Amino acid sequence: MRVLIMTAVAPERDAVQRGLGHDSRFEFALAGVGLAAAAVNGAMVLAAAHYDLVVICGIAGGFPGQAEIGSLVVASEIIAADLGVELLDGFSSLDELGFGTTRISVAAGTAERLTAALTAAGLSARTAPVLTVATATGTAATAAQLAARVPGAAAEAMEGFGIATAAAMRGVPVIEIRAISNAVGPRDRDAWRIGDALQALEAASSVLAEVL
Repeated sequence: MRVLIMTAVAPERDAVQRGLGHDSRFEFALAGVGLAAAAVNGAMVLAAAHYDLVVICGIAGGFPGQAEIGSLVVASEIIAADLGVELLDGFSSLDELGFGTTRISVAAGTAERLTAALTAAGLSARTAPVLTVATATGTAATAAQLAARVPGAAAEAMEGFGIATAAAMRGVPVIEIRAISNAVGPRDRDAWRIGDALQALEAASSVLAEVL
């Protein structure tokens, strides 16, 4: 099996590498920050070689009551939550407009096995929708709107949908793993626990190697 691991930035990649060790099945590429960079870089890497699976890894914000800081979320679906139009009476997604889709399916069996293995290893993990946004949420009102738009959404990041779109166009299955560093909502940087999230990502990567 040949697996492509994509993270936004180097500290996330390094955490995953520590967890995986010297496993020749895994190759790494940086996506960059944001949906556009992730889509372009994902497409370039996937066009250059064949992979059996793409794993999107990184830290993320967690929705209160769904994913606490330090926990792990394995995507059940990857959703571009703010791709659409804002109307006077609310938001309409690309799907509702009939212009495309904002949802990409994951390799469900792999995601479920991974979540079960993470839990068995004593890690706090769940499977739930993971949102991709162009602008990280900074208010309680926006957090509430996103939670209402995608019931059960557990995490918010900025790259997943871009990478997943590139993978879907190449016919390569994808999963997304997010370690929670902060709560989605008002941005309190003093409450962020990036170090804890990176440690959780490293631990999850060790389990990933066993599952695959």
